[in-house]
Amino acid sequence: MSNKQLLQKIHKREFKVGIIGLGYVGLPLMWTFHDKGMPVIGYDIDEYKVKCIEEGTPYIKHLGVDKMKVLSESERCFATADFSRLVEADALLMCVPTPLNTHREPDMTYVVETTKVIAKHLRKNQLVILESTTWPGTTQELIIPILEEESGLTSGEDFYVAYSPEREDPGNAEFNTSKIPKVVGGHGEEAVELACELYNTSIVKTVPVSDTKTAEAVKLTENIFRSVNIALVNELKVIYKEMGIDVHEVLDAAETKPFGFMKFTPGPGLGGHCIPIDPFYLTWKARQYEQNTRFIELAGEINTEMPKYVVNRTLQALNSHKKAVNGSKVLILGLAYKPNVDDDRESPSYKLMDLFDSMGADVYYYDPFVPVIKKSREHAHWAGTKSVEWNKETIQQFDVVVISTDHDEVDYRELSEWNNLIVDTRNSMKHILSKNGKVWKA
Repeated sequence: MSNKQLLQKIHKREFKVGIIGLGYVGLPLMWTFHDKGMPVIGYDIDEYKVKCIEEGTPYIKHLGVDKMKVLSESERCFATADFSRLVEADALLMCVPTPLNTHREPDMTYVVETTKVIAKHLRKNQLVILESTTWPGTTQELIIPILEEESGLTSGEDFYVAYSPEREDPGNAEFNTSKIPKVVGGHGEEAVELACELYNTSIVKTVPVSDTKTAEAVKLTENIFRSVNIALVNELKVIYKEMGIDVHEVLDAAETKPFGFMKFTPGPGLGGHCIPIDPFYLTWKARQYEQNTRFIELAGEINTEMPKYVVNRTLQALNSHKKAVNGSKVLILGLAYKPNVDDDRESPSYKLMDLFDSMGADVYYYDPFVPVIKKSREHAHWAGTKSVEWNKETIQQFDVVVISTDHDEVDYRELSEWNNLIVDTRNSMKHILSKNGKVWKA
C-alpha cells in the first residue's frame, strides 16, 4: 500500500488507531480519537482496565462516567489484553511509563518490552509512534533497531516510525487532549506526513519538527522549564520567610507585570510523572556527550529538599504548641500530586508521610479523590491505607494538619474551625484569619 493510499485511509477515517497503555495518557487519547470518528483499539496488560472499558466503568476520575459509557457501547472501539491483535491496527501509539531506576537513571524496561512485542506482530505499512517521555535519540537509537531486527522489516520502506510527546495535563478542563497541539518528529518525510495527518483528524494542531530527537528534546525542555522555575520560587519562599516576607504576596504582585514575568507557585515538592523525572533523562544523556547539566541538577536538589523544609516547619509548629512530633497524630491533607485529580504518581505527600513516620508520628491522610492507596513499587508499605473521613469528630483529633494538595472540594473554613494547628504549603488558608498561631505557612 502506498503512502498516498494510507493518507486516503486516514482521511476516510478508516485508519485504525491502536493505543498501547491505557493510563493517564493512553485512555484520554483513546477517547479523543474515538470522539473524532476514528476506529480505536486499546491494548493493556492490565485486564482490570480492559474490563472497565468494556463495562463503561471509570478508573481515571476526570474522564468521567459518560465518556466511559460511550466507549463501552461503541462499535468503533474495543480494548484487549491480547497483544496478538496488534496486527489489526494501522497505527500503534506507545503510551507506556518511563520511570527512573533507583540510581535516578532512565528505566526503559516498559518501552523496550513493548517495542519487542510490537516487532513480533509488526506488518507492512503500520505506523509506530512513541509518545512516552524519553531522552533525545531514543526512537532512532533504540526503537527502530529493535523493530527492524526482530521483524526483518525496514523503517521508512516497510513501516513508519515517529515520535510525538504526550502533553497531557490531568484534570485540566480548559486544555484536554484534543486542544493541545502535538509536536511530531518522524524517521523520514513519509513518517512525519502520516503521523501529522493522523493527529490532524483529532488534535487541534500539529507542529512538525526536523526529526525524532528534536521532538524528544521538546518534551524535556517543556518540563525542565517548569522544574527550574518551581525550584526558583521554592528557594525564594525559604529566603523570604526568613526576611518576614510572604512569597505568595510577592508573586501575586509580580504577576501584574504584563510582560517579562510568568508566575509559578511554590509547594511541598514536585509531583506527577513528568516534572520530577524528565530532567534526569536529559542529565543522563548529556553525560554521554561529556556535558554537565548543573542548572538542571541544582533545581532538582532544591525541589527534592522541599519536603524536609515542610517537616521542619511542622516541627516548629508543634513545638509552639508544646508537642513533639514523636507520638503526634499527623494528617496529610491531599495525596494526589495536583488539585482535583486522582493521580498520586510521584506525589510529595508520600515523602512527607515517610518523613513523619520515620520520626515516630502516627501518620494519616485525607483525599476525596484517592480513597485508598493502591499498590506500587515506590510506596508498597502504604498500600491499602484508607483516607480518613471528613468530619469534625475525625479532624479535631489530629495534633497537626499539613495541607499538601489544595483540592477545591475541601472546605478550608471548616478545617480552620475543626483543628487548632495547620501547616499550609499551598497558601490555601490565605483568606481565612489565623488565630493564636493556628496556621503556619510552609
